[in-house]
Amino acid sequence: MTAVIAGAGQERRSGFSSTGGSGTPTLELGSLTTSLWSGGRLQAVVLGLDLRIDRGEIVGVVGESGSGKTVTVRSIVGALPSQAMLEGSIRVQGEELVGASRRRLREIRGKHIGMIFQDPRAYIDPLWRVGTHMTEGMRTHLGLSRSEARQRGIELLGEVGLGHPEQVFHQYPGELSGGMLQRVMIAGALAVEPTLLLADEATTALDVTTQAEIVSLIGQLRADRGLSVLFITHDLALASLICDRVCVMYAGRSVEQREGKGVFYDPRHPYTQGLLAARPDIFRKLDRLKVISGNPTTAMEAPDGCAFHPRCPYADERCASEVPTPVAITGGMARCWRLDQVPRNKAATAHGDSS
Repeated sequence: MTAVIAGAGQERRSGFSSTGGSGTPTLELGSLTTSLWSGGRLQAVVLGLDLRIDRGEIVGVVGESGSGKTVTVRSIVGALPSQAMLEGSIRVQGEELVGASRRRLREIRGKHIGMIFQDPRAYIDPLWRVGTHMTEGMRTHLGLSRSEARQRGIELLGEVGLGHPEQVFHQYPGELSGGMLQRVMIAGALAVEPTLLLADEATTALDVTTQAEIVSLIGQLRADRGLSVLFITHDLALASLICDRVCVMYAGRSVEQREGKGVFYDPRHPYTQGLLAARPDIFRKLDRLKVISGNPTTAMEAPDGCAFHPRCPYADERCASEVPTPVAITGGMARCWRLDQVPRNKAATAHGDSS
């Protein structure tokens, strides 16, 4: 994987950095651009992404398929094809990962980063007992003995809400439900006491009741452990409930970053508004759901100018020719040339929020 690190004097293309608490952030992305080999050349999939997560903070990344969410996660953990290229900066606990050796990346992943995925059955070996999955990382990265790792593994299974944890420890994945397996995966991710948890569509494959339990569990782990979480999801309303801040991505770019409830109750970017309008709501009586016209696009397929302009009801000629620069708004930023023409939530404007 080729790496290009943004030096201290290099201008940040996005012009926006989220602000968090004092001290070293758990995760900081600076003008991150990830390019993958496609069609005989390197093409950008994530473009100039700035994102910061402080200790104990949950930050959501939302967008349709192809927006760059999962590639962002894979960039952080170094799980990209060997010919991929990273530009910009990825810092975990203040340490730069872009350009780091594979050995050092493995050490950082093992000691600081835990990860849970959309479908746990795709990432847990069906031939391994749960206990083997739980203890491998502890013995490798923490140097625990077999008996110490076993005891810690059983404790963690209990902490994530699994009844009879000692019994679960000795079971095979095929004997557990999807919700139980997701809890096993969370317990495994926590086994090495990470500072950062990457949750990539961790609730999508679960039923609504189990989804609520997993979301509640992640929130409780944040409160109990001071864990920082990057929460990837398609569901903007879900992100607004669990996340302190939300980053909305479209075609590889961040188009809006706000405090979670601000994104939900006062979305500023037309794409964010479209995502919310297309969501079922028991309080709205509609003959049919609204849709965003046109088709989603990736950064590789994006047109000139604002990638969203072919689907945007407010687009003008400038939108079709120039990439929007970030505009500071209350609690964050939005990337849109027509921000003044996009209708606001009436409740937000009634409270005097004019930015």
